[in-house]
Amino acid sequence: MIEVRGVKRWIQNGARRVEILKGIDISIPSGQFVAIVGASGSGKSTLLGLLAGLDTPSEGEIYLDGVPIHNLDEAALAIVRGQKLGFVFQSYQLIPTLTALENVLLPFELNQPGNGVAKARGLLEQVGLGERMDHYPVQLSGGEQQRVALARAFIVDPPIVMADEPTGNLDSVNGEKVLELLLSRNRDAKTTLVLVTHDPQVAALAHRKIVLRDGMVVEDVVAQSMDVVTAVVSQEVR
Repeated sequence: MIEVRGVKRWIQNGARRVEILKGIDISIPSGQFVAIVGASGSGKSTLLGLLAGLDTPSEGEIYLDGVPIHNLDEAALAIVRGQKLGFVFQSYQLIPTLTALENVLLPFELNQPGNGVAKARGLLEQVGLGERMDHYPVQLSGGEQQRVALARAFIVDPPIVMADEPTGNLDSVNGEKVLELLLSRNRDAKTTLVLVTHDPQVAALAHRKIVLRDGMVVEDVVAQSMDVVTAVVSQEVR
């Protein structure tokens, strides 16, 4: 489903090159829930942005469901994202001038034929916002906004969902609600889920945990029935 081959990302700061990712090789099969963890500055959000086609690698190749996204222009990337990917941001990224229903509908209207209103309403009811769908983001709590963002990510039935610290700005109750919605989507719809988190309890629920340090994969742990069965340290950075 997702293939990452020799991916590097750097930025140029004057004459100095700042390396953020230093050569990432990852293969994620369909339906797997992967947690990407690491300290602040380890490169995990940068990696997720590259996987989602929101950024371009400085070097290396990335494939989503066989499509090489590392060399696509923005128009082509938008099509791939619209068909294959739902993305959930830590800061929600809702459009303030649109209602909850209109925010959820937007990806459908951009990428799918037909009328998606009934589907959007159904998704908002699933996430517990059936009576809030005509409210604007400013009228919603943080937990409610994040649940709108989840419904928006699910509206086109993407085979891949990516989430960047989706519970990071939420209290424990709302965080648990959002996490359960993501997990149920992974479990029931067999959606591939790639989630960046700093929370070890969230990472412990994943099928697989990838640990980044200083822009490199230092641990790749696969779990089965919540028990770790294999652990591969690809490179230790000291």
